[in-house]
Amino acid sequence: MTSMFLLLSSLFILFSGGITALFLGGKEKAAYRTGVISCLAGAVLAVISAGMVMWTGTEESIRLAWQVPFGSFYLAVDPLSAFFVITISLVSGLASIYGSEYLHTYRKKKNLGAAWCYFNILFASMLLVVVSRNGILFLFAWEAMSFSSFFLVMFEHEKSKVREAGWIYLVAAHVGQACLMFMFIILGSQNNSLDFDKFIAPSGIAGVVFILAAIGFGTKAGFLPLHVWLPDAHPAAPSHVSAVMSGVMIKTGIYGLIRIVSLIGAPALWWGYTLLIIGAVSGVIGVLLALSQHDIKRLLAYHSVENIGIITIGLGLWLIGVSSNNYIIAVMGLMGGLLHVLNHALFKSLLFLGVGSVVHFTGTREMDLMGGLMKKMPLTAFAFGIGSAAICGLPPLNGFVSEFIIYLGAFNAMAGAHPFSGQILGGLIAVIALGLIGGLAAACFTKVFGTVFLGSFRSNEPEKSHENMGPMVWVMIIFAACCIVLGLLGPVAVKFIEPVAAQFLDVSRVSEVSKMLCSLLFKVSLGGTVLIVISVMLWSFRKLALMRRTNRFSPTWDCGYLVPTSRMQYTSSSFAWPIVGMFRWILGPKVHSKIDKGYFPGSAALSTQTSDVFRKWFYTPLFKLVIESAHRVHKLQEGRNQLYVLYIAVTILVLLLVKVR
Repeated sequence: MTSMFLLLSSLFILFSGGITALFLGGKEKAAYRTGVISCLAGAVLAVISAGMVMWTGTEESIRLAWQVPFGSFYLAVDPLSAFFVITISLVSGLASIYGSEYLHTYRKKKNLGAAWCYFNILFASMLLVVVSRNGILFLFAWEAMSFSSFFLVMFEHEKSKVREAGWIYLVAAHVGQACLMFMFIILGSQNNSLDFDKFIAPSGIAGVVFILAAIGFGTKAGFLPLHVWLPDAHPAAPSHVSAVMSGVMIKTGIYGLIRIVSLIGAPALWWGYTLLIIGAVSGVIGVLLALSQHDIKRLLAYHSVENIGIITIGLGLWLIGVSSNNYIIAVMGLMGGLLHVLNHALFKSLLFLGVGSVVHFTGTREMDLMGGLMKKMPLTAFAFGIGSAAICGLPPLNGFVSEFIIYLGAFNAMAGAHPFSGQILGGLIAVIALGLIGGLAAACFTKVFGTVFLGSFRSNEPEKSHENMGPMVWVMIIFAACCIVLGLLGPVAVKFIEPVAAQFLDVSRVSEVSKMLCSLLFKVSLGGTVLIVISVMLWSFRKLALMRRTNRFSPTWDCGYLVPTSRMQYTSSSFAWPIVGMFRWILGPKVHSKIDKGYFPGSAALSTQTSDVFRKWFYTPLFKLVIESAHRVHKLQEGRNQLYVLYIAVTILVLLLVKVR
C-alpha cells in the first residue's frame, strides 16, 4: 500500500495546491510558487509510486464503498498505469518549471492564480484517469481533464480565434465522452457494476464496444478525422500547456483504448486492421498537413496527429499479432507503440517549449517572419534541433528506437507468413506508411529549422529576440538530454517497457523478444555513442585550433550580389511547395500570386494556403446544417411557461402509454 499512499498524496497535493493558487491569484509570486512547488512535489511522489510498481511488476489497489451507484471508489496502479503516470508526471512537472518564467509577462494582464489552478487540476485529473478502475470515477476524471484543459486553452479568451478554438475543443471532447458513456453502459449492463474487474462484454457486441472505444478515445487522441479540435486548441494555449496537451494529455486516449481492448476478450483480426488503417491515414495525412503550415505551433499540432498515427500503427500490429497467434508481431507492435508514447512525450514537449521561447521573444508564430534566430538563441536552436532530429526518427535519438521496433514488427509480419494471410498485408501497410511518414517528417523539420533558425532575419521581430539563461532554457536542455539518453540507452528503454507488455502477453514470449531487441539496439547504441564521441573530439580539436588564430568575418561569395537580402532566402511556402504540389490532390492548396506586368517587373509575391480538408469538406458543412436546424427548431422555445408545461405533460402522457403497452 506504500505505492498507493504516495499516489493519493500526490493527488491531494496537486488539488490542494491548485485551489490555494486560485485564492492567491492577486499575489502573482505566491500563486506561481504555490503552483510550481505543488506540481513538482506531486510529480516526484507520483513517479516514486509508479516506479515501485514498475520495478516489482505487481498491482496495488484500493477499493472503498461510496454513495455513488454502480460500483465502488476503485483505484489501482498496475504496470500500464504506472508507465503512463511516469510519463505524465515527467512532462507536467518540467512544464510547470517552464511556465513559471513563460507566464511572467502576463502577470499584469491575467489572473495567474486561476491559470495555475487549472494546470494543477489538469495534471491531477490525468493521473486519476490512468488509475481509475470504475466507470463513473473514470468519466469524472475525464471530464475534469477536459474542462481544466478547456480553460487553459481559453487563457487568452479576448482573442476571437482562441474562443473559437476553445469551443470546438469542448464540443469535440463531449462528443467523445458521449461515446464513452454508451460504452460503459454496455460493459456494465451484465453485472450492474461499472468496476473494471467486473466488466463483461455482452456476447456478439464486443465489436460495438471496440468501435465506441475507438471513437471516444480517438477523439481525445486525435485520430483522423476526429482531430478537428487539435490544430486550433494546441496553438491557442500557452506553450507549456501545449506541451502537456500534446505530450501527454492526448495519450490518455491511447491508454483508454489499450485498457478497454484488454478487458473485452480476444481481439478479432479486423480490430487490428481498423487501428492499423487509422494509424496509417492519421500519420501520412497529419504530416502532409503539417508540411503545408506557416504557423509554427499549428505545424507542431498536426505532427501530434502524425505521431499518434505511428503509435496506433504499433497497436494495430499488436492486435493483428494476437489474433493471428504470432507473438513476435504482437510483442514488437505493443512495445514499439508504448515506447513511442514516451518518446513522443519527450521530443514533442521539447519542440513546443522551443517554439514557446521563439514566440515569447519574437512575438510572432509566422515562420516567414523569422530567420537567423540561431545567432540570438543558440541554446534554444540546439535543443530544438535535437527535438527535430528525434521526431524524424533519426539515430541515435529516442524517436529512432521506438520506430525501429515497430518497423521490425512490420517486417516480421511479412516474413514467413502465407502469401494471402492478413499478416503480410498488415506489415506492408505499416512499412509503406512509416516510410512515407519518416521522409515527409524529415522534409518538414528541415523546412522549420532552416526557416526559423538559419539564414538572416526576415523582419524586425527576430532582431529583438534574445535568450535568458532561466528556467525556460534549462527545461529544454533537460528534455533534449532525455532524447539523447533514451536513444543511446535503447536496451534500457526496452527493459523499462517490458513489464507493461508482459501484462497483456505471455511473459516468456515477451522476455524472448525483449532479449532479441536489446541485442539489436545495443549495436545501434554503441554506434551512436562512438559517433557522438568522435563528433565531440572533432569539435574540441577545431575549437583548440581556432584559439591560436585570429578570426576574421567576411561575407561569402554570393554570385556577384554584394548585398543579399532576406527576400533571396527560401520561405516556408517555397521550400515545401514541391512536396505539397505533389500531393495537391489530397491537400487542395490555394496559390496566390501577384507579378507586375512588363519585362522588368517591379514587384512579385507568391503565397500558398492549405486548409484542413476534413474541416473544409465535412465539419464546416455539418456545423452549418446543425445551426440551420437549430434555428428552425428554435420556434419551439418561445419563452412561455404554459407552452413548456404542455410539452412536459405530453411527454409524460406518451411515456405512460408506452409503459402500459
